[in-house]
Amino acid sequence: MSDAWLIVGLGNPGPQYAKTRHNIGQMVLDKIAHEMGSTFKKHSKASAVVVEGRLGIGGPKVVLMKSLGYMNTSGGPVSAVAKFYGIDPDHIIVVHDELDIPFDTIKLKIGGGEGGHNGLRDITKALGTKDYYRVRAGIGRPPGRMNTADYVLKPFTAAEAKDLPFLIDNSVDAVAMLITDGLAAAQQRFHSAS
Repeated sequence: MSDAWLIVGLGNPGPQYAKTRHNIGQMVLDKIAHEMGSTFKKHSKASAVVVEGRLGIGGPKVVLMKSLGYMNTSGGPVSAVAKFYGIDPDHIIVVHDELDIPFDTIKLKIGGGEGGHNGLRDITKALGTKDYYRVRAGIGRPPGRMNTADYVLKPFTAAEAKDLPFLIDNSVDAVAMLITDGLAAAQQRFHSAS
């Protein structure tokens, strides 16, 4: 199988969702693509846009991917792109929003539950395994009695928006460190920061 890594940024399509909490995964991938000097192009075999390249000079080969469909139907496109490039689940990293982590905090893991995250649930179903990596960008819990579905589809608050670039940068660093140094090293760095 390929030694490339597939990095998936979860989110919903369209400008109305671009700045919402649920789209933090896609924001992170946009930043990685920008750092690579690349732009996303439509994939020929999947409902997705991709960037192929290397992380850093002479770094590992990566495929960045954003589904063109909605978050809860991410599985099919992720599976199709992984098959196309011959990438196994142990070389897939999904970057996504995480309600159960405070805003501006990052956690990394492999496998485990989906915590009610429909995008992850669909990916697990399509891949037939939970054993892929997750970079979880904390967005915090909704205030008061706000509905969770409404909360994740709202833009970040003005205060959060100030710190959002740092969360995105840290998520980019977490993805790179996970690939180059392994999960334990990345967890040690990012989990102790919180």
